[in-house]
Amino acid sequence: MKEKFGLSAALATPFDVGDEIAIERVIDQAKHCLSNGCNSVTLFGTTGEGASIGMSERQQVLAAMLHAGIAPTQIVVGVLVDAAEDAAAQARHALSQGVRNILLAPPSYFKNVSDDGLFKWFAAVFTMLGAPARDVIVYNIPSVTMVPLSVSLIGRLRTAFSDIVVGVKDSSGDWSYTEELLKTHGDLVILIGDERDLAHGVRLGSQGAISGMANLLPREVQAMAENGIENVDVARFVGQLLNYPVIPSIKAILSRLTEDEGWLAVRPPLVPMNKDDLDTLFAAFSTLFRAKAA
Repeated sequence: MKEKFGLSAALATPFDVGDEIAIERVIDQAKHCLSNGCNSVTLFGTTGEGASIGMSERQQVLAAMLHAGIAPTQIVVGVLVDAAEDAAAQARHALSQGVRNILLAPPSYFKNVSDDGLFKWFAAVFTMLGAPARDVIVYNIPSVTMVPLSVSLIGRLRTAFSDIVVGVKDSSGDWSYTEELLKTHGDLVILIGDERDLAHGVRLGSQGAISGMANLLPREVQAMAENGIENVDVARFVGQLLNYPVIPSIKAILSRLTEDEGWLAVRPPLVPMNKDDLDTLFAAFSTLFRAKAA
């Protein structure tokens, strides 16, 4: 039996002045998270702007991470594309490098699609992958994709692809859905994306989280993801963070914590957080976490 999943940082992706991925900075951030409580890092997920990162960049970043001494078993790779062929190609390359898991989101361009259609799409990806297909965590994030993965669809996928589909990352923010998922499929690796529900979910059987907040507070989120320990300050801050665009906000706070304005950059169509909003949000962050540490 594999060890409990634990905490994976949904790694933010830094860009330089030419909109190229700042490879040394992403390696440094990965090592920081791994040395401060994270079991793995997730590349190219939602927080990592994975939908804006193409195949050649993925290959370059992953190669650099491995060359820097980060073990492939400490890396999860997000796949967030619409064409089954592209999804299979991205997953195939990552799996060939020995990564721990693939985090696979459903196609999102077409809306109001049926469970039958989604099942056929996932089946097409797995068929194209063939023998290398393994350790796939399907990704439910309907606030972004507008394509929810029903509990019954999860059941169909795990039955048909029991040697491939090992878990679900639930970023629905819908506790009733999360609870049903844990009750129905609790023997899978159920990961919770909303940190406000994380500790409760872990106490009910969740194996942990892939967390954007782990970029900022890895130790605090680790206690929630591994031991189910509530942290009202983390929950309160997540509530405040959600008043702003999440990806630019996390990167903006990283820019303050690291004193590196390079972290402010996001890839179009996203735009950086403005200074006034950052001042307000970072003041809230500092009140909850930095003042107490001082």
